Amino acid sequence: MDGFGACFEELEDPRTGNAGRHKLLDIMMIALCTVLCGGQTAVAMAEFAEAKEDFLRDFLDLEHGLPSHDTFSRVLRLLDPEQFGTCFRQFMAAFAAACQGVIAIDGKVSRRSYDHASGKSALHMVSAWGCEQRLVLAQIATDAKSNEITAVPKLLEMLSLKGTIVTADALNCQREIAQQIVAQGGDYTLALKGNQGTLHADVRTFLDDPDAPMQVSEPQVEADHGRIETRIAAISEDIAWLVGRHQWPGLAAIGKITRAREIQGKTTRETAYYLLSTMLSPTRFAEVVRAHWGVENRLHWCLDVVLGEDQARARSDKAPDNLAILRHMALNIMRNDTSKGSLRSKINRAAWNNQFLQKLITQF
Repeated sequence: MDGFGACFEELEDPRTGNAGRHKLLDIMMIALCTVLCGGQTAVAMAEFAEAKEDFLRDFLDLEHGLPSHDTFSRVLRLLDPEQFGTCFRQFMAAFAAACQGVIAIDGKVSRRSYDHASGKSALHMVSAWGCEQRLVLAQIATDAKSNEITAVPKLLEMLSLKGTIVTADALNCQREIAQQIVAQGGDYTLALKGNQGTLHADVRTFLDDPDAPMQVSEPQVEADHGRIETRIAAISEDIAWLVGRHQWPGLAAIGKITRAREIQGKTTRETAYYLLSTMLSPTRFAEVVRAHWGVENRLHWCLDVVLGEDQARARSDKAPDNLAILRHMALNIMRNDTSKGSLRSKINRAAWNNQFLQKLITQF
């Protein structure tokens, strides 16, 4: 508990009076253990505490007995998500001393968190995903997808970007974001679409010209799940004319990825265009773009399918925000464990085997 307490020592208890009879750290540890074992709700946390009381008393005081589901619900509703997010970053310091490689920025909506009664928007969590580490490095919540553009600069401020490549989808291909990444010592590879109208048109016209000076990769072919995909990367740093016309911050190269997908005998083709702040080889450029989509497969998919985030029905106050942070913590702990097995198998093992659960939480 010393390591756990060091991460959460600055977390203020939102309860007052007799409501604070159970220690906040005990409540948060039980909540985290519940999520590690597949639980999703305050009721599950109370039931987990009852089932695992002997195990929990080995390292928790529990001076006033076990917290009720109302206690868990009250704490999760009232806890300040910004403070909890700061504690999360301190917790992450135990896993990654510095960001490395590709950092993917992307947002995700918790579908069931929309509150029809109050008209409160569904939780939209924007995450920084360390593609090499396969860990959530930081996150910030916003109540609408349209606010993601304003949330990303705050998210970037939480990170050390020196020596990294930041990737983002076309929504976040914004001058201010590009400027901030470069100012913080990082590089960017940003997807470019029609929201940057004339810039997109100029890049597309240039890269689609077969006579344009560019480096082109060999075709990369992958076959999986009944789909055959062929990707070709092209990149050019002959862009002085483009820099002069658009004055895009830090722009050093432009590139495109051409994809052909064959599914059940039908072939579809698409081309995606990108802005880069550093010149990469075509092969490395393709790797960086490919790495970005790990945030969908290894983060968002796991949160929805394995940890049940899309079915989580918590809507009151700050509970959706705080539960999302707990799920990110649990996912990072599972990812950091080097034992064999899928994420689902590790969740089952944690629920069934106290020694394995103890191994997970002693990573602090």
